[in-house]
Amino acid sequence: QVQLVESGGGLVQPGGSLILSCVASGSIERINAMRWYRQAPGNERELVAVITSGGTANYADSVKGRFTISRNNAKNTLYLQMNALKPEDTAVYSCGANILGYDGSWYGPIDYWGQGTQVTVSL
Repeated sequence: QVQLVESGGGLVQPGGSLILSCVASGSIERINAMRWYRQAPGNERELVAVITSGGTANYADSVKGRFTISRNNAKNTLYLQMNALKPEDTAVYSCGANILGYDGSWYGPIDYWGQGTQVTVSL
């Protein structure tokens, strides 16, 4: 069974920074693309950033130049460095990953999701 667990959320003042982490664990053979999403109350889920297994990253226009997505393939960990945070960045941030598993036999690749971590930007 594969699990994704996020951490690093919290309360930060406008202009501040946070680093989110997402650790994938379980019977993992290979992790393909990894993503960060966010969803604010009353809004649809928004794709924030995506990174391929080779490290190519793409961002939503709303976060370009402020957020940086990265990954450590050896640790099965995804990161989101968030700088110059704004109140409109307030949301639950969750990670997603496309994972090929091996548990005696191959299965997948399958998209997995974490539970999310709350980020609140406020004075």
